[in-house]
Amino acid sequence: MRPFDLSKTSELLNLFGELPSEPELLAALRLNLISGIGPRTQQALFKQFGSPQAVWSASIRELQQVEGVGPKLSAAIVAARCDDAAEREWARCRDLNIDLIARGSSMYPRPLAEIHDPPGVLYVQGGLAPRDELAIAIVGSRHCTLYGRQQAERLAGSLARAGLTIVSGLARGIDAAAHRGALAAGGRTLAVLGTGLANIYPPEHAGLAAEVRAHGSLISESALDQAPVPGLFPQRNRIISGISLAVLVIEASRKSGALHTVRHALEQGREVFAVPGRVDSLSSEGCHDVLRDGATLVRNADDVLEGLGPLIGPVKSGETGVVHSPRELTLDPQERLILNLIPNDPIAVDEVLRTANLETSRVLATLTVLEMKRMVCRLPGNKICRLQA
Repeated sequence: MRPFDLSKTSELLNLFGELPSEPELLAALRLNLISGIGPRTQQALFKQFGSPQAVWSASIRELQQVEGVGPKLSAAIVAARCDDAAEREWARCRDLNIDLIARGSSMYPRPLAEIHDPPGVLYVQGGLAPRDELAIAIVGSRHCTLYGRQQAERLAGSLARAGLTIVSGLARGIDAAAHRGALAAGGRTLAVLGTGLANIYPPEHAGLAAEVRAHGSLISESALDQAPVPGLFPQRNRIISGISLAVLVIEASRKSGALHTVRHALEQGREVFAVPGRVDSLSSEGCHDVLRDGATLVRNADDVLEGLGPLIGPVKSGETGVVHSPRELTLDPQERLILNLIPNDPIAVDEVLRTANLETSRVLATLTVLEMKRMVCRLPGNKICRLQA
């Protein structure tokens, strides 16, 4: 298991500053609205010129020195300097209570900033929370069976109750079942759309989108009115995996788009989990291939929580408090209380007994349980320390 490598995040913060000013955000939005400029071209422009605003000061000749920027695209960038499309888009976002978040902003999802081609601008309706760093993506077939839908709802509900945020794509089938499972459990869920936030797709999920917005957020990198285009859905899948600790795939055939998300997850260094189906089920062949290639087999939520790697840093997670590793979500309140009294450096057991404010027998029994779960380690001299995940 490996923690998130945020070295790329530091690079981006150096490029953009900790919190983009409004002119910087407007410049990023203006670039995002130009047809033909995808995330990789944006990344190349930012690396070449240092910031979105600097891109707008570049000459056509300078622009054409950037990989992927030819005469047509450089002319489109220059022409956009006199366009007010970005101002109109921003005004509509304010009317619709949609936040615009540029890379480098303190509000930008920390895990997403580390991927190779993060979105230049995110449209977010509903708001993000610190606990969303404890997120898992659940993806699968649009044409799922009853078994697939049941497993998606069951696992999403269990993981949401444990404290994880459920991420999916609002699509028919497994995606919708995952969102509904999280909502039914009273948890948080994020939907990453392949369309604009003013153009919910599929249209019959408008009601589900409203529920997700009320208990999480809708997210897109596309302009508000962007219509569904086949190529945008595989592209948005990198965001689904990018904002998540791991991807759990449920019922995917070998041609399923969910496998694009799995490939993105592997490229991004995320964990991959899969739920097996019947051995002769065509709708689960993709899952079985993923399992054969080394993904972790999942039967229940504990399989996921035990299989998740360590976090890059502690995360505040609602009633759970501070979490250093997703495995801690499997602990009961007393176990979590005692664990949070134990630092990484050795501490005397007597000090834990003194600060716990519980019966000595209960504290000692809890320490034994934590030691059996490999979360603490007893040391000579009646000392104890917290084990790194």
